[in-house]
Amino acid sequence: MPAAAATDRLRYVPSAGVEAGFWWGELLGDQRPVDAYSLTYDSAPLNQDVAMLGRAHVRLLAAADAPLADWIVRLEDVAEDGRVTTSTGAGLNGAQRQSIDRPEPLVSGTEYALKFALYLSSWVWTRGHRIRVAASNAQWPMFWPIPYSMTTTLRLGGVEGSSIVLPVVPSQGRVPPHFTQPEPMEEPQGITTTGDYAWPGTWKLERDEVSGRSTVMWHGTSNLRFPWGSFDHLEKLVYHMDDAHPETSAVEGESESVERLADRVLVYRGHLSFASDANTFHYGYTRELLRDGRVVRTRTWREDIPRDLQ
Repeated sequence: MPAAAATDRLRYVPSAGVEAGFWWGELLGDQRPVDAYSLTYDSAPLNQDVAMLGRAHVRLLAAADAPLADWIVRLEDVAEDGRVTTSTGAGLNGAQRQSIDRPEPLVSGTEYALKFALYLSSWVWTRGHRIRVAASNAQWPMFWPIPYSMTTTLRLGGVEGSSIVLPVVPSQGRVPPHFTQPEPMEEPQGITTTGDYAWPGTWKLERDEVSGRSTVMWHGTSNLRFPWGSFDHLEKLVYHMDDAHPETSAVEGESESVERLADRVLVYRGHLSFASDANTFHYGYTRELLRDGRVVRTRTWREDIPRDLQ
């Protein structure tokens, strides 16, 4: 018999979510800081291993008191010591529930059945661990903030309540086939690399709890050495957020690639500015090319883009 229906409420905190990464598939740390701003639902401790392979499917019976809201769902593993690891996740802009090309505003207080699949994942929850589903309305800076203050709801239980379906597979399969040993990898002579090829890079969060303002500073580097020269690359991004005014979010970025050859040094520089207000995204980018310290070419792009329920 289905459980009785219940409704959970969540206050939108625009600056929540940086610990969940800058893109799906990133190797992450403990997710408890993100879950503190999420609705979380845990299974009982498992009495045996549970394995999944594929895409989990989510159905949320959700409502918001604003014309636009994001819903992000993360599927997680809660260890016996409380540490939380993300297996997979995905998000949906509620205005795009029917069409990405033709978004429609949400009607305040109206419940919508939002259906989407999480990203492909292979995972085993070991005996004693718990399966957690975490739902939130922010995952900054992966998702650009919604420009409204709001409270959202999820309805649980009953026949039509929110649910998730996992692609469970046997944790112990047949005897695996025999594979030959991989051949040694060919390594080109005189070519070396250091750094992390920019992504995933490293980041730092600064949050002022009194003012509600937050800043995330990300940077990544990569370095290649060749017999004929070298290539060094650096990227920096700085994201700004004010929880009281999420419509005025912004990010600035700088990049520089230095290519040293026998007869010249080429430098490519990029300067990004991207900001928003309640109605518009403001985009600006400048690209420069220098040879031996002299500017050869520069170009700037600027555009104001209507938010259009984004």
